[in-house]
Amino acid sequence: MNINTLSCVVKGEKSVDVMPQEIEFNEKSADQTLIKITRGGICGSDLHYYLHGKVGNFAVQHPMILGHEVIGIIEKTNDPNLYVGQKVAINPSKPCQHCKYCLSGESNQCETMRFFGSAMYNPHVDGGFTQYKVVDNAQCIPYPQDAKDEIMVFAEPLAVTIHAAKQAGDLQGKKVFISGVGPIGCLTVAAVKALGATEIVCTDVSQRCLDLAVQMGATKVLNAQDGNFSQYLAHKGEFDVCFEASGHPSSIERCFAVVKARGTVIQIGMGGAVPQFNAMTLIAKEINWKGSFRFVEEFNTAVEWLGSGKIDPTPLHSATFDFNQLEQALQTATNKNEISKVQLTF
Repeated sequence: MNINTLSCVVKGEKSVDVMPQEIEFNEKSADQTLIKITRGGICGSDLHYYLHGKVGNFAVQHPMILGHEVIGIIEKTNDPNLYVGQKVAINPSKPCQHCKYCLSGESNQCETMRFFGSAMYNPHVDGGFTQYKVVDNAQCIPYPQDAKDEIMVFAEPLAVTIHAAKQAGDLQGKKVFISGVGPIGCLTVAAVKALGATEIVCTDVSQRCLDLAVQMGATKVLNAQDGNFSQYLAHKGEFDVCFEASGHPSSIERCFAVVKARGTVIQIGMGGAVPQFNAMTLIAKEINWKGSFRFVEEFNTAVEWLGSGKIDPTPLHSATFDFNQLEQALQTATNKNEISKVQLTF
């Protein structure tokens, strides 16, 4: 069957539109489900595509549907574990399931991952900011039907932070430092608290972000520009684990300074090259510096935690727009001085 849908597309730098499209769904399919999208969250990558027409080296070559933080209602399915009218969070990852990484349970490293709203391939992989979306059955993760949409749409970014937290190993009773508390940093606060961290110190240049970090569970916050970090520099550093969530070189340097010898720094923030990187601190303190990329089973964990109320991301929800107000929503989301997360309703 053919379905008419309206989709939020990016065409290039500062060029977005809500366009009619036609998609095809095989009603006899045993593997795919038709979803009526209800809500989506605007992510930093969506903003990069809007502001610059690209993310990293991947530029938009033709109109591409934005969005990878989406939830919806099942419209049609033949999966016996799903039913029409069921609310589901949509896992935006579609790994190949046969490369060496997928076969070893590391599907976030899939060699041919097709992730919602990505210009990595040409044709691009369309995202979820659309009225109707055909997905694999396995991408549909049910949640409590009485859970609030504005909470459940945080599943994807929360999954990113749970994966990062697990990269650090056992956090029970640990002292944690988080540098950069935008939406991802704040969700990291919530994730490490849920996993047992007892001291969570955060830093950022924005007082608004620091206030949000406290609401999400931080035990102490310090302004990155004029805060006093001297107490954390003694004994070669005081923190068991540091999460770097800004990508700024000075932030990375601070994490190296305050993490204890043989401690762990988890790199979540995506920045450019680190200029004049001093490897001596890394070497001398035997720091374990690990990257963290997307998620695997943590998406299901995020859905469970949000659905049960274990984590409440409500303080991070700043504004909601109808999807037809796409450009206004994107412009609002660029205002990092006043805005955390912007959501679209469909």
